[in-house]
Amino acid sequence: MGMPEDLFDKAVSLLKQAKNNIVLTGAGVSTESGIPDFRGKGGLWSRYDPFEYGTMGSFLAKPEKVWRMLATLLEVVDAQPNEGHHGLAELEQMGLLQGIITQNIDGLHQKGGSRNVVEFHGSLDTFTCLACGAQFGLAAVKDSSLPPCCTVCHSILKPDIVFFDEVIPEKVLTLTEQMLASADLLLVAGTSCQVQPAARIPFMVFNKGGRIIEINKEPALSHIATVTLQGSFSAVMRELVQRLKS
Repeated sequence: MGMPEDLFDKAVSLLKQAKNNIVLTGAGVSTESGIPDFRGKGGLWSRYDPFEYGTMGSFLAKPEKVWRMLATLLEVVDAQPNEGHHGLAELEQMGLLQGIITQNIDGLHQKGGSRNVVEFHGSLDTFTCLACGAQFGLAAVKDSSLPPCCTVCHSILKPDIVFFDEVIPEKVLTLTEQMLASADLLLVAGTSCQVQPAARIPFMVFNKGGRIIEINKEPALSHIATVTLQGSFSAVMRELVQRLKS
């Protein structure tokens, strides 16, 4: 791993001592499942201009055009959870993790066995007709030609994900606040914490005296993290789970 062993011991100690451990995850936890980081090399935003394809304004103006990008995004729903996702589910089963707040829309935490997950930026599980409000599941969309149309009024469907110019739904913000209300430790994994408002979450925990453990290939929170475990998500989680079990 290339890390001093005592960093893992310190992280284990913090996780065991804390009363309410919460996790915040980003794209970096899913790269080992074959999903490129949106902003990384080969990622979605290296192929599509996010302001041309990733806004509600662009969707409303030219939904057929935006669906060319969304069609490639749909490929992530076939990805499988990696060892890191399974590791977080194990921590939950051990009573050492109370919930996950994820910026990802791939559903891999739930596939990996985690139960208490807040999808901060929405998910590709459901699609809504903006004209009449009818909602459809992923299976219906996958079985239809693209762009998918509402079977009620024939308008083009929008995935229930948060575009750049949209606000986080009130229900999601409430669930996030409830999860963070008593959190005294936040494990941050696979995110550089650059996208607002999710980027505020570590500071919300830190500013009320909570501890931060960071798992990232490139540390982003060294100034507030008590422990930084540098490395791949799966490898770090494997070591962490082994130590917590021993």
